[in-house]
Amino acid sequence: MGEQAKRGMGAAALAEMQEFATFEKGTQRYIRRSLDIGFRHRDALRLWARDPEEAAAIRGQVCIYARLEAIRKAIPDDNGFERAEPMMAALISVTAFDLVSGRLPSFAAYRFLYERLLGAAARPWLPSAFCAASTLPHLHPDDRRTLLQTIGEGAATAPGWSIREPTFFPQWVDKVDLIAA
Repeated sequence: MGEQAKRGMGAAALAEMQEFATFEKGTQRYIRRSLDIGFRHRDALRLWARDPEEAAAIRGQVCIYARLEAIRKAIPDDNGFERAEPMMAALISVTAFDLVSGRLPSFAAYRFLYERLLGAAARPWLPSAFCAASTLPHLHPDDRRTLLQTIGEGAATAPGWSIREPTFFPQWVDKVDLIAA
């Protein structure tokens, strides 16, 4: 890999870290937890559940995220409607689950998570899935309005999308006992 390419990847990773840092702590935690669940990295219940309510939410998320692999495989290479329908139906359902949680308060947070869960090939489909899930009756009308106001014109009307895969994947970091260190 050339020096120029390495610098480009480093700059991209830094930009992704800076974007992640703009999200509220609860959103950051939800994204890290979701990535662990989506990629089955760790025992999510043991690592993330702080109480029985959160444990139940994690079990539900594990169940709905079981669809992610099928969604990844079904992402069309083109914009054909006939191939998009099964993938979009599943993507909207998973997206609705995450939006109802209240932990992804904006399109930016949603896009950040889903680019990592599904890869760069999913980018063209994310604005549609977000808008569709944001208008479902499962959300309070005020929440619908707030979510829809977070998607900018640029995201909704983009003429094309980057094919560059995300480089920064935030993870759980154990707290360090400074006195013992």
